[in-house]
Amino acid sequence: MRSFGMVVMFVFLILGVSLIYGDLIKLPQYNPPEKEQKENETVERNLAVIPKTSEGILRYFEMSSEELIAQIGEPSRIDPSPYQYDWWIYGENSNQYIQFGIDHGKVVTVFALGRGLNVAPFQIGQSKDMVLKHISFEKSLTLKIKGNEYRFELTDEELKTRPLVKLDNLWIQLYMDKFKDNLVGVRYMTPETLLIQRPYSLEYRGELAEQPELTSDEWKPVEKAEELQIFSITNVIREQYGVGPLQWHEETAEVAYQHSKEMKAENYFSHTSPVAGDLSDRLESQEINYVQAGENIAANYIDGIAAVIGWLNSEGHRKTMLSDEYTHLGVGVHQKYYTQNFIVPW
Repeated sequence: MRSFGMVVMFVFLILGVSLIYGDLIKLPQYNPPEKEQKENETVERNLAVIPKTSEGILRYFEMSSEELIAQIGEPSRIDPSPYQYDWWIYGENSNQYIQFGIDHGKVVTVFALGRGLNVAPFQIGQSKDMVLKHISFEKSLTLKIKGNEYRFELTDEELKTRPLVKLDNLWIQLYMDKFKDNLVGVRYMTPETLLIQRPYSLEYRGELAEQPELTSDEWKPVEKAEELQIFSITNVIREQYGVGPLQWHEETAEVAYQHSKEMKAENYFSHTSPVAGDLSDRLESQEINYVQAGENIAANYIDGIAAVIGWLNSEGHRKTMLSDEYTHLGVGVHQKYYTQNFIVPW
């Protein structure tokens, strides 16, 4: 179907480094794998046969906000998002973490993380082989809304780390750990929510709604919200991998934020700032004394959730994120630039 009128491409960037006792040690840089010569062979299955269970997280989908409160109570906080919904945050403990996206008083997206959650028909920690007993991972998926046709094209890397599947009228991103080949988290979306986020290469015929464009003032609360989300999600993932939680470090978070902001303003992507130097320089300039420090950066993901999963699926970054040697974390987000600074304070 090359008659589609336009192609929209999104590039995801991640890079990582670790600092030990102030000495800069570069970990392996992330390089996307070469395109496989042979596409993944999967058994054709009818996705409609997957049961939409009335139990677990799915039963809350498309509930009104009033019904959601009646079922599970008030959220711990409500965060703005860069899209058309607010995130209602629940269960910020080590094995149950949920973000409900509420738009016009209704649940339109859900992100679920933690082994204590029921995400039937899937299961957190489930192996890829078990997931593939129910569904197939397709490289090309088509969505039709109001006479318009949209086709998402997934790369081989995306099939390994965040395949997209359809369940009745819902779309689901399965966040996989490609190193362990198991399911880490799940994001459910209405067709409209998937389309406004556009997390994959997209071809379309017809009309394509514009994504929201936030002003600088509108970005500020979103940035603060995503910093807290990245912090919480990182700790939940660490718990799943048997690593203790990190504590928030406000001064380091400010260093991380300034680096994200400068990368956006100066249009570069690197651990080394042309103005402020490397991480050790930036920490020392703020008089932050530390024994050990490390940094992960990312850019152009749809949100902080996706950035964390990206770090998990890059060998050097996951080593930093899952290290049991760090005790504190500061996160800085500026628009779609993300920085994690891990430290052991002196």
